[in-house]
Amino acid sequence: MHIAIDFISFSCSLAMFRPKHVFICFLISFAFFIDPSSQHVDDVKKQQMREKVREMFYHAYDNYMTYAFPHDELKPITKSFTDSLSELGNLKLEHLPTDYNGSAVTLVESLSSLAILGNKTEFEKGVLWLSENLTFDVDVRVNLFECNIRLLGGLISAHLLAIDPTNRLIQGSYNNELLRLAEDLGKRFLPAFETPTRIPYAWINFKKGVMENETTETSTSGCGSLILEMGALSRLTGDPRFESAALRALRQLWRMRSSLDLLGTTLDVVTGEWLEYSSGIGAGVDSFYEYLMKAYILFGKEDYWRMFRSAYLASQKYFRYGPWYHEANMWSGKPTYWQLTSLQAFWPGLQVLVGDVAAANSSHREFFHAWEKFGVIPERYLLDHQMIHPTERYYPLRPELAESTFYLYQATKDPWYLDVGEAMVKSLNRYTKVAGGFASVRDVTTMQLEDHQHSFFLAETCKYLYLLFDDSFVAKRNYIFTTEGHPIQVMSSWHEKLPESYFSGNWTFSKSGEWESGASALSMKVCPSIAPNSRLREQHRESVCHVPDQKIDHKCWSNRECGVDATTCRQRSCSEVGFCGLWNPL
Repeated sequence: MHIAIDFISFSCSLAMFRPKHVFICFLISFAFFIDPSSQHVDDVKKQQMREKVREMFYHAYDNYMTYAFPHDELKPITKSFTDSLSELGNLKLEHLPTDYNGSAVTLVESLSSLAILGNKTEFEKGVLWLSENLTFDVDVRVNLFECNIRLLGGLISAHLLAIDPTNRLIQGSYNNELLRLAEDLGKRFLPAFETPTRIPYAWINFKKGVMENETTETSTSGCGSLILEMGALSRLTGDPRFESAALRALRQLWRMRSSLDLLGTTLDVVTGEWLEYSSGIGAGVDSFYEYLMKAYILFGKEDYWRMFRSAYLASQKYFRYGPWYHEANMWSGKPTYWQLTSLQAFWPGLQVLVGDVAAANSSHREFFHAWEKFGVIPERYLLDHQMIHPTERYYPLRPELAESTFYLYQATKDPWYLDVGEAMVKSLNRYTKVAGGFASVRDVTTMQLEDHQHSFFLAETCKYLYLLFDDSFVAKRNYIFTTEGHPIQVMSSWHEKLPESYFSGNWTFSKSGEWESGASALSMKVCPSIAPNSRLREQHRESVCHVPDQKIDHKCWSNRECGVDATTCRQRSCSEVGFCGLWNPL
């Protein structure tokens, strides 16, 4: 096969890194001169591999429904279950509940995958069961981040799929039951944000709120990766509290960055002090970068873009070493740890979204080489010692490499990525498939298995592999995928607009025979005592008290960027969504 690619490298790189170039990678023409017989072979392979991935998904899903449902996750070796929601992120297994019987986490996580596979019957059955049985009024301490991406994200995504008339997934009646569950869950999150810094606690009890003597330590990804799900919840319910809380935390986190535009890995939510200065693109930070970019795509707010651009450029400057990414001190930029982690494999997929395809391809190939070397990717590999980390030899069925492979194939249509996906499918079936599902790998050097099938195997790993071989679902709509692989449709109605209260409080009209034009007293610097009674332009004069906002679009990060209002002579303030105005205090 001869391929001629018109790859405009500067258009797809950070050299021209501006918002209007974000999606350029999807617009670049890749001219493929392909033998029709070769194309036919690829199509046949894609159909065969699609069916193999479908079989994988249902082997995992059916065994969960048989042996574990309605508990949280499946134990595939013993064909039993674990109520693991309280254990997610809980490395020390502290404060475990005594009477918690699960929240059907794997079912919630599977709904969007069922929709993508076209199983309307099972999707509707799942929605009906959750509508009638799921409750969050239980005494269980959970990790806010994990609960947000798995449960809240899963419910919101499934709700949006259920109400999409083009999918017709629900044949019976659906009255927004999943959205009501999501709203109830979101309200239970809000007490976590009641800290001096407005950065949320990492842990919350569904029934009791923040527990006494709760740890004040959280991670950058844990508190900085909430905006997609909570922002979507506000847009769907009309309740601004969820998006405001997540955005407030994100803004505060960004204010805490170093002069190098780097953030640490862990911090104290009460004091606002960094606890771990080493930073990278892996565990503890990863989805922070991801959600800045995806929030810009989903909500169209330029602040997200500006933050992402600065953070991405800093990561390329201080973390990148050829195709690899090491960690560095957030204050000095000096390298700290030279290691490959399985979570880093999401990075090439994110780079595709911003058009940095060449860099994405380079890093992706290194991750795949690691996969080929060990059969799967170990959780942590020490690059400076050329050895697997002695205590992190495991592979818990993670999806990140499959995710990046899907994105790169979408961007390039290079059939090599299909070969990568095929190799991954073969490895997963060879090393992790058991009679009762798919088991995690405890040690990649011996392929000893662990009795745990994580819910993200169905939510992400199988989903991205399926989409690699059959992208018909994403061809119908524009979606972003959350860090847990849940699709949320990109809608223009969610994109940034000036709040209505901004217009109603700041616009006045001039009249010449008819009401013809809208003019802002603020932008025209018109004295309010003159403006209502003066129709002639020459009678307008500058208000004595008026001080313009620093930016002509009235956007802001703090009150210092806001001026004095021309109508009331009151000091304007910066709202939670970043606009100067006469906002009522929250």
